[in-house]
Amino acid sequence: MKPGSLRDRIGSILVEKKLVTPDQLAEALKAQKEKKERLGELLVSMGFISKDSLLEVLSLELSIPAVHLARYKVEPEAIAKIPKKVAEHYCLIPVSVSGSTLTVAMSDPMNVHAIDDMRRAAGMNIQPALAIDKDIKDAIEQYYGENVSQAIKDVMKDMSYESGIEIQDGSTGVDTGNSQDLLRLTEEEPVVKLTNSILIEGVKRRSSDIFVEPEETTLRVRFRVDGLLQEGVVTGRSMHAGVVSRIKVISNLDIAEHRIPQDGRFKIKIKDKYVDFRVSVLPTYFGEKVVMRILDKSQARLDIEKLGFEPEPLEALRKASQHPHGMITICGPTGSGKTTTLYSVLKLLDDPEKNIVTVEDPVEFQIDGVNQVPIRSEVNLTFAAALRSILRQDPDIIMVGEVRDGETADVAIKAALTGHLVLSTLHATTAAGAVTRLVNMGIEPFLITSSVLLAGSQRLVRKVCLKCREAYEPSKELLKQLGITEAHLKGKTPQFYRGKGCEVCGQKGYTGRAVLLEALVLSPQIKSMILKSAQEYELKRAGRAEGMKTLRENGIAKILQGVTTAEEVMRVTARDEDASGAIK
Repeated sequence: MKPGSLRDRIGSILVEKKLVTPDQLAEALKAQKEKKERLGELLVSMGFISKDSLLEVLSLELSIPAVHLARYKVEPEAIAKIPKKVAEHYCLIPVSVSGSTLTVAMSDPMNVHAIDDMRRAAGMNIQPALAIDKDIKDAIEQYYGENVSQAIKDVMKDMSYESGIEIQDGSTGVDTGNSQDLLRLTEEEPVVKLTNSILIEGVKRRSSDIFVEPEETTLRVRFRVDGLLQEGVVTGRSMHAGVVSRIKVISNLDIAEHRIPQDGRFKIKIKDKYVDFRVSVLPTYFGEKVVMRILDKSQARLDIEKLGFEPEPLEALRKASQHPHGMITICGPTGSGKTTTLYSVLKLLDDPEKNIVTVEDPVEFQIDGVNQVPIRSEVNLTFAAALRSILRQDPDIIMVGEVRDGETADVAIKAALTGHLVLSTLHATTAAGAVTRLVNMGIEPFLITSSVLLAGSQRLVRKVCLKCREAYEPSKELLKQLGITEAHLKGKTPQFYRGKGCEVCGQKGYTGRAVLLEALVLSPQIKSMILKSAQEYELKRAGRAEGMKTLRENGIAKILQGVTTAEEVMRVTARDEDASGAIK
């Protein structure tokens, strides 16, 4: 064969071997001028020749071995020898190291300039191999992803987690009729390392959730930390199938099913710490999205005194929980800490002489001394069905993970009326709104007034980082926006705090979260108003007149204590209404 660049010779080689016709070559060359793509890649994408045939003939013609990168396990040691910029510039990727020789997969193994540059960069002999352009680009994205490499290095360096991580739950006993390739993929070293690094990074950041999201050309990983999303790993789309399948396998889900949502869970052991993960898989346009809720028992604080409540709502909650029967319901959006609050109440009430049973979907934390029942919709074990069975178990205290419908609400209310203390969560925005939500579910007002002891609304705010916080005097406009009056300030000059950002808080200015709780006690006056079908704002106004602190007022107290920032409180709470129900 005549010397010269492979890209200049590839067309004539394929025509000489009668693998493409002159007309097909002419058509591909015309398309190449418009698309600016490599000729071999165009011939494959246009269907004139298969990828394997192209590699085979060029390998024979050049007497250079071919590498099928999609089926080849690239060595991390090899990747470290060649900088990413060199790999991208020459469209190549190092694949293995043997003694003083580095084997490199190249789209043009006859490019002597590329070989010379690599020899200088690696200080080794270069053994070229042949690979398809697109496969090389995908491999560069996969193995040179800076975030991925750094995450794996951090795992290896800081905690030796590659050997310390241990899957506790899960099984590979799935339908493997059409899943052999996926199963093999889940055991490949890059997939296992990347998946482990994602899980461990989530635990290290103290995340509540990990998002694994496919996009058109990339795989994006994000972490929810203190209620807000942070960017994590971004790598090539080629890693998506392996990572998702790996998560499915350890969660005991069906890796062959890609059309419907799936839910599962697994547990890992990191050193001496156990961490539970709750998994939700959802089909999206670009593939399956996975969200993993992290249930780290070591981070769970179930002591009601240490959750950060203000004194007034804490005292109201404590008093309500001391009643022998009745209902306490906590409302708020997903992720506002409702279940943790109810768990802390259960811990407060836990007593060997009491029979405590919960029904949850799913069970988030296992509490010693408490009988916890997980919902199983596939066998019709719903909240309502489980509650009916629990009532035959002679319980003293019942926790309902979520009142979702009228049937569940009806059973829970009647359980509270028949001598049980019932704790529940509900989706509503305010404490007074929890009452109107029960009415909307079909519960008669007289049943609500006879059973509900306290309705609470809860939010979480990020706490300002104590390491880097700085004080400042707020403007009058900011005080007006927040609704801070002289009554709040008590004659003092207001001093607010904000975080500058440091290593402790990851330059965010916040570490951890505190609870805001608006607690509406159903006093005789409030009950009378409910029976008269009072509006939500009227119930809220009456509650405030009796001493209820609203979410915004709880937030103001946290600002003045230096616990959180004005921006956080305005982000998660709404402004209070005046006496007419209008927004101030």
